[in-house]
Amino acid sequence: MTTLSDRHAGSLLQRLRIPLLRALFVLLLVPILFIRSAWTDMPAMALLLRIAGVFLVFAAVLGRFWAILYIGGRKNLGVMQDGPYSICRHPLYLASTIGATGLGLLLQSVTLAILIGGVTFAVLLATARQEECNLRGIFGTAYDDYSRVTPRLLPDPRLFRTPPEVTFRPAQLRVNFADALVFLGFIPLAEIIGLLHAQGWLAGLAFP
Repeated sequence: MTTLSDRHAGSLLQRLRIPLLRALFVLLLVPILFIRSAWTDMPAMALLLRIAGVFLVFAAVLGRFWAILYIGGRKNLGVMQDGPYSICRHPLYLASTIGATGLGLLLQSVTLAILIGGVTFAVLLATARQEECNLRGIFGTAYDDYSRVTPRLLPDPRLFRTPPEVTFRPAQLRVNFADALVFLGFIPLAEIIGLLHAQGWLAGLAFP
């Protein structure tokens, strides 16, 4: 049974998730700046990692916009079960994890991709669990039924369903646009860090 303290904890963690992720990103700047790619002598592999990173960043941006089209402004009005929410319960968090992993690949390091993606996944998984306590308190058995058949973060495309028409609120898209710029900013950030390493202005340990 969901208690008042559980719901309060979930609401608090949900409000703090963005500041917490920003703080973690600042902490991760240390390994990001001082871990360099071990693939610099293998241009084909380095290029492949960068392409994969760009792909993941754009997938994250599109995934977040897709989810916002369905949930924007309606988060606590009902149990959303259509579109991206039909294949996993937290598609926004999934997209954010994909984007964070993409940053590591943009830096041409599988090690950084696992580190950054793993930390992001852990934080958002904890947030999702607490948030679900709050949602169960609001929607009761309706959310229990939804969570029984829909995975939390790892999507199951076989479950996909959507109505013929979906209405959305432009204001929510404007808010998400700022988040999209953050993810797209990973691309020039990775280029700048790579240039600093290439010019010898930043020393670092080489990791694959």
